[in-house]
Amino acid sequence: MIENLAIKVVNEALMLVLVLSGPPMLVALVVGLVISVFQATTQIQEQTLSQVPKMIAVFMTLALAGFWMMSLMMRFAQNLFYNFPNLVQ
Repeated sequence: MIENLAIKVVNEALMLVLVLSGPPMLVALVVGLVISVFQATTQIQEQTLSQVPKMIAVFMTLALAGFWMMSLMMRFAQNLFYNFPNLVQ
């Protein structure tokens, strides 16, 4: 019984990591693709050209979605602490 609850908690934690890492990773992917197409069409072969826009886009995504991400993490932590006595028994 305790093993099932522990597996459920780990499963929820991994799903939360996937959900929280999705938006910044998707934005970095799209910005990187756009910059790569731009570099291919203009034949500019500068390696650092793609890093700065990706960093800015990821920081903007974290700034915009940060409240939502923090609320998901807080809800998970509160649920974990609320159900902690059930985990120890």
